[in-house]
Amino acid sequence: MEVILLERIEKLGQMGDVVKVKPGFARNFLLPKNKALRKTKQNLEHFEKQKAQLEADNLTHKKEASEVGAKLDGLSVTIIRAAGESGQLYGSVTSRDIAEAVSKKGIKIAKQQVTLDRALKTLGLEPIRVALHPEVSVDIVANIARTDEEAKQQLKLGRAVITTEESEPERSPAPEDVN
Repeated sequence: MEVILLERIEKLGQMGDVVKVKPGFARNFLLPKNKALRKTKQNLEHFEKQKAQLEADNLTHKKEASEVGAKLDGLSVTIIRAAGESGQLYGSVTSRDIAEAVSKKGIKIAKQQVTLDRALKTLGLEPIRVALHPEVSVDIVANIARTDEEAKQQLKLGRAVITTEESEPERSPAPEDVN
């Protein structure tokens, strides 16, 4: 199915591009979310009439996203979770958890804007990508820890703090008998 893109879609094309996509992708994602129109003669004419308005709206949204992105860039959010001795979480951290933690810092984002490429199931500092606009994305750091003190220590060290490794004293090797 051929569609006309109404905004930039990552790995697909720019606004105004006519692209061929699978029918299910168009029906289930692009068309219901008003990200594209079916390619027909009427829709091409309609798009040409509204192209200037769509580009102006896109620039406004991009400018707003850039302003929010400047505030968010490099932000570190702390997420407190229960975890085992090995640092494995009893559950996982989701995009909703990260969006709520960012909102507590005073910057409102939606969970759909948080891009997680894998499940977060361990303690530590995790880089997270937040897509504020199709053309604007920023990176934040999710500091996943068991307590606030542990979170501060992780930030200082720049890595996960796992208590079992640090609480055991280092054993020196036993002297070997030399004959």
